[in-house]
Amino acid sequence: MPSEIASGQTTEGLPVAPSLGPALLEARVPPERALVDARVVFICALSIVIAAAAGVVAQALTRLIGFVTNLAFYGRVSSVFVSPAANRLGPLVILVPIAGAVVFGLMARYGSAAIRGHGIPEAMEQVLLNKSRIPARVTVLKPVSAAISIGTGGPFGAEGPIIATGGALGSLLGQLLHTTAVERKTLLAAGAAAGMTATFGSPVSAVLLAVELLLFELRPRSLIPVALAAAAATAVRIAFVGIPPAFAMPNIAQPGEAALAVYVVLGAAVGVAAVAVTKIVYAVEDAFDHLPIHWMWWPAIGAVAVGVCGYFAPHTLGVGYDNIDRILSGDIAGEALLFLGGLKFISWSISLGSGTSGGTLAPLFTIGGALGGLLGEVVARSFPHLGVDPRIAALVGMAAMFAGASRALLASVVFAFETTRQPIGLLPLLGGCTASFLLSCLMMRNTIMTEKIARRGVRVPGEYAADFLDQVTVGLCASKPVVTLNADDLLEAVRGWIAGHGQGSSHQGFPVVDAAGDLVGVVTRRDLLDPERQGSARVRELIRRPVAVAFEDSSLREAADHMVQEEVGRLPVVSRAAPHKPIGMLTRSDLLAAHRRRLDETHVAEQSLSWRTLTRE
Repeated sequence: MPSEIASGQTTEGLPVAPSLGPALLEARVPPERALVDARVVFICALSIVIAAAAGVVAQALTRLIGFVTNLAFYGRVSSVFVSPAANRLGPLVILVPIAGAVVFGLMARYGSAAIRGHGIPEAMEQVLLNKSRIPARVTVLKPVSAAISIGTGGPFGAEGPIIATGGALGSLLGQLLHTTAVERKTLLAAGAAAGMTATFGSPVSAVLLAVELLLFELRPRSLIPVALAAAAATAVRIAFVGIPPAFAMPNIAQPGEAALAVYVVLGAAVGVAAVAVTKIVYAVEDAFDHLPIHWMWWPAIGAVAVGVCGYFAPHTLGVGYDNIDRILSGDIAGEALLFLGGLKFISWSISLGSGTSGGTLAPLFTIGGALGGLLGEVVARSFPHLGVDPRIAALVGMAAMFAGASRALLASVVFAFETTRQPIGLLPLLGGCTASFLLSCLMMRNTIMTEKIARRGVRVPGEYAADFLDQVTVGLCASKPVVTLNADDLLEAVRGWIAGHGQGSSHQGFPVVDAAGDLVGVVTRRDLLDPERQGSARVRELIRRPVAVAFEDSSLREAADHMVQEEVGRLPVVSRAAPHKPIGMLTRSDLLAAHRRRLDETHVAEQSLSWRTLTRE
């Protein structure tokens, strides 16, 4: 008999009425779930440690990329983060990305194939299929390989590998300690959020991205550690680089109603483009899959496109954060913007399709910003009275491209605000990103983050709704009145009652009570009809285990979890005031039937108020 029941507590240590302690000595009651507990505090502490480590790793990776860039493009030894665009290699620049891709391919084949790709889909797969267990060597190989890939001109952002490495750190610590799969997932998400925050100084959007792409839930026990990790990573970033925004953007004016409408339409157009971008990326990946050579050499083939594009448009090489600054500041426009955005897309899509390591956020922002800026410029010139600012259009395009490609709506809106510190842009961002999100949902089943793992048969949650069973109490769904059997009844008499189709005899399980009406156990129809049991036996002799019960005010989720833990298909329902008096019976069928209300609320359309009634009122 568990000590916590004897003391009048549930298995999670939450007190129930003291008077229930003695009454529950023989009954197994469902645990009452707490929002947070001491274990959550422990996970919070671990998350802060992970965030500090991820923040340092982010700065180290940035410097490592700078070191490789300086060495590969300028022939100097320096860790200063620079753009490869000012190189003077001429046509020889084409060879630099190819050399880096060869090294990356060797690392992927002989180190770990898990370092291929931009990191977030791979982390999602580990969360969904492998209980958030990321191989330990990925923690080292991912950032090093990404530094080589990006430092030699790969058209990726540093944020992807940093996010993946932060997640790997969280997973590694979770594997070294005794943690549950849910706790490891939280630590992985905390590390990923810390990595993104340390890169861009965007803690709120990092938390939202973790919720939308990694946690697939919004519960205090996971949200609090991730939020604390993002806050801690922000402090680390401030210690290294100060508090300036990630992207410099001049102050903008409040847009009028007509301009806001244009930004929403622009966001929708970018959403269509995001769908096209996603499909093209995976079409390129499919093309590489059909090549008759080992995948180790695919990045080198993709790097040819990177080098050629880099020769004609040097600013397509590397992370390109400076490109985003120039686009948002309006320093680049017209044909130059079209040229940069088009070649960046060609370079990035081919390289990503080849399996090279790198982030997708910065390229998507560059492509989306270029498209938004171009569309805004066209509208501003054609219809100047609408008051459209091409810089705001670029900001909306940047965020809408990511919202449409990843469907991380809230993260996209908040990220664009946090990285530019332009609050006036929030309303255009909200409208434009939502329009992009809508078009993406209508036109595309999976996203740029989920298509790869969906092809492997992984089902990725696309909606995050409150558990319906957690909103309904047991008392509303239990079968009443309860049909009980007397513990001292002869089995022969009970069988006769069943054979005669007596009232209530069709049930598959029956609570058993003693002479005082107190619950002593549960027997099933199979037990009662077992031919090996003699008719002279008493019903109480068929009871094989302590009775498990559900309180009438427990949630159906608590009851369902209790059924799983106790390995039973039905629970007698009792009240807290009289915990030994059965008042109902809850079965698995009752749990399924409860979903009828949810389905009706979702699919049954009805008119609750007529116009005639409304006019009378």
